[in-house]
Amino acid sequence: VQLQASGGGLVQAGDSLRLSCAASGLSLSTYHVAWFRQAPGKDRDVVARMSWTAQRTYYAEFVKDRFTVSRDNAKNTVYLQMNGLKPEDTAVYYCAAAPSYASFWLSPGEYRYWGQGTQVTVSS
Repeated sequence: VQLQASGGGLVQAGDSLRLSCAASGLSLSTYHVAWFRQAPGKDRDVVARMSWTAQRTYYAEFVKDRFTVSRDNAKNTVYLQMNGLKPEDTAVYYCAAAPSYASFWLSPGEYRYWGQGTQVTVSS
């Protein structure tokens, strides 16, 4: 089982990026998914969550109205569209997956599978 995160990079404030998280060895259509981020010296914070049905989403207050999580089950991939990026969004972004029978509100340590992380750097 593998989650492969990609799409990070160096951008300027106000720019957009789309992160992807491609899964192999599991069907994301039966998993809750989430995006987390971790800046140097900081805890890993949840950015967005999406239920396995895609009917329920959650966004951290600091990304509401700027970031959008989506999934394409045919491609077995989850996305995080990030608009209006700010320097404070600079972090390593991780995708994670948990089985559909798990709670929607999992702590980071409770997610079963993790991607390797992709660096997002936003310059001012």
